[in-house]
Amino acid sequence: MLSQESLAAIDAEVAKYPAGQKQSAVMSALRIAQAEQGWLRPELIEFVAEYLEMPAIAAYEVATFYNMYDTRPGGRHKITVCTNLPCVLMGANEIAEHLKQKLGIGFGETTEDGRYTLREGECMGACGDAPMCLHNNHKMHTHLTPEKVDELLDKME
Repeated sequence: MLSQESLAAIDAEVAKYPAGQKQSAVMSALRIAQAEQGWLRPELIEFVAEYLEMPAIAAYEVATFYNMYDTRPGGRHKITVCTNLPCVLMGANEIAEHLKQKLGIGFGETTEDGRYTLREGECMGACGDAPMCLHNNHKMHTHLTPEKVDELLDKME
C-alpha cells in the first residue's frame, strides 16, 4: 500500500524508539503515509496500524485528533489559519474572512476546482508572529495582511 521509500522512512522513525515500541512512531508514520497518498483514507490508517503492530482504533484516534492529518480528500493547497486568541487579537478573523471571500469557501471546504482547502487551526506556536497560516502542513506564513494573502495565493499553482 505504501512505496518502499515510505516504508523505509517509517522504519527509520521506528528505529528512534526502544524495541517493542513501534507504535510510538505512529504520528511520523501517518505523516509519511499522507505525504505519499495525499490523504489518510481508512484503509491506509489501518495499514499503518498493522505495520506498527498496534490496534487500528489507536491509529484512528491520532489521525482524527490532530489537524495536520487529512481523513478526507482536499485541495492541492491546504491553508490552515490559526484562530486561537493571540492570532485573533492580531487580526486572524479578518484574514480568515478575506480568504473565505477570495476563495468562495468556508472553513472545512474545498474550492470546486480542487485547488484550495481552507481549515481552521489551533495554536501553531507562532503567537508573536500573528496572524499566521500553515500551507500544506509544512510552510508557515506569518504577519499576514490581506495583501500578503493575495500574494501567497498568486504563488500557489
